[in-house]
Amino acid sequence: MDGDPQHYITFFLLAAQLGTEIWFSIGVLIILLASSALVSGSEVAFFSLSPSDRNELEDNKNKSSETVKLLLSKPKDLLAVILILNNFINIAIVILASYIFLNFYPETDEFDLLRSIIEIGVITFVILLIGEVVPKVYSNRNSMKIALLMAKPIYYAGKLPPFSWLKIILVNGTDVILKSARKKSIDISTDDLEHAIALTREENSSEDEHKILEGIVNFGNTDVKQIMRSRVDTIAIEKSINFDELLEVIREAGYSRIPVYEEKFDDVLGIIYIKDLLPHLGEEAKFNWRTLIRSPFFVPENKKIDDLLKEFQSMKMHMAVVVDEYGGASGIVTLEDVLEEIVGDITDEFDDDDIIYSKINENTFIFEGKTPLVDLYKVLDIDGKSFEQAKGESDSIAGFLIEQSGKILRNNESFEFENIKFIVESSDKKRVKTIKIIKLSHAEE
Repeated sequence: MDGDPQHYITFFLLAAQLGTEIWFSIGVLIILLASSALVSGSEVAFFSLSPSDRNELEDNKNKSSETVKLLLSKPKDLLAVILILNNFINIAIVILASYIFLNFYPETDEFDLLRSIIEIGVITFVILLIGEVVPKVYSNRNSMKIALLMAKPIYYAGKLPPFSWLKIILVNGTDVILKSARKKSIDISTDDLEHAIALTREENSSEDEHKILEGIVNFGNTDVKQIMRSRVDTIAIEKSINFDELLEVIREAGYSRIPVYEEKFDDVLGIIYIKDLLPHLGEEAKFNWRTLIRSPFFVPENKKIDDLLKEFQSMKMHMAVVVDEYGGASGIVTLEDVLEEIVGDITDEFDDDDIIYSKINENTFIFEGKTPLVDLYKVLDIDGKSFEQAKGESDSIAGFLIEQSGKILRNNESFEFENIKFIVESSDKKRVKTIKIIKLSHAEE
């Protein structure tokens, strides 16, 4: 029976046999488990405070709130103290629990598998459940309460040796490792990246994906001059025309932004945004539309397009005027031109989809002389490295031929470069108009 005095006598005899030392150890173990739970919970509590919680701390002027803010101002130090405390407490729990378990289940000369499983399993389960899982789940829901409760104990623990010494060693050691890792960053050349991309090409992989990757690799090596629209192909507006003439040009062009110049294209005054004209569509021909011109953004021809993209983003602009070394305008470049170097051609309902070349057969093409070299690379499916090294200041097919031959080639004159033969189809005294391009086989070479 539960009320039998014999049971109470047996309990007290057992307690007497255990001794005061064991009971004291059990009491200390309970305190250590509670401390482990509080310290583990504080780690989650401090680092899960929401912006509203932080605002609440700013409004509260009590000492606990000030201590929390002070600890959060040095997150590395705070985390180091919490981890050191938690490890010290958990080590103490393991040692003390082993001592208590030894008194209840003494060791024997022979290996006792059951004893080892119970000792390791019970201690590990208790530390994980009471010292880690439960407190962290609770602290995640009551972060402010736990942070205020543990602020002062953690603050003072971080000031006391040996915790303060270990904190300094841990934080400084971490900084040294991070600095060393940054210095050992891998230096990979563009050629290495291209080779790596080529190795990853598989039959079932997407061709578009590989083109995007190749575009990213070459992005930082491309100059503005290589992707710009040259001045001869740029639609621009002379500032002296009246409002009706301006609207007619805009209707024919179909662009949202058009450069405005004075007398000649070298003197670009700015950019007219079509959206700025919308409120004034009903105005008369004498309306002074020049007041709506926005300041131009000038970039040099040799500017890298990755730098240009950053400037477009920071300045919130979509168009720049490209200038040469003498300050004259070479053409324009847009945000769309830059992005197309990565993702390929971007077309909209106003783009002209006419083919810029004719394909005679697998190896024979006819191009306009003004076609950019980068478009030639895409059509012929070549990397263009040898062209880039030899092209000098030229960026069009005609410019490349003039650069290499030293003259303006006449009709039917030809020139060979690498495994490609250029035959002039049409030219005049000033420029090469159309060119036949033939990819030669090794036998033909």
